[in-house]
Amino acid sequence: MADDAQIRLAILDAVHARRAGKTICPSEVARVLTQEWRLLMPDVRRVAQTLADDGNIAITQKGNPVNALTARGPVRLGLPVSSD
Repeated sequence: MADDAQIRLAILDAVHARRAGKTICPSEVARVLTQEWRLLMPDVRRVAQTLADDGNIAITQKGNPVNALTARGPVRLGLPVSSD
């Protein structure tokens, strides 16, 4: 199974590939890392929340910022919106 460093890299690669204003589903990351992707989903959400806490990504649900660890249902990962 993938470790936190691999998950972190996969998340960052995916959101940067999708570019600003676009989002990914955490399951896209999990599916890249393992065939047993459902088992990896809690780890992907946990690592994603750490990245969001550090300001590296944004986590949203229905367009609103959420905490990946407490949000129920699907969330989206993307690059943070620039305040320029």
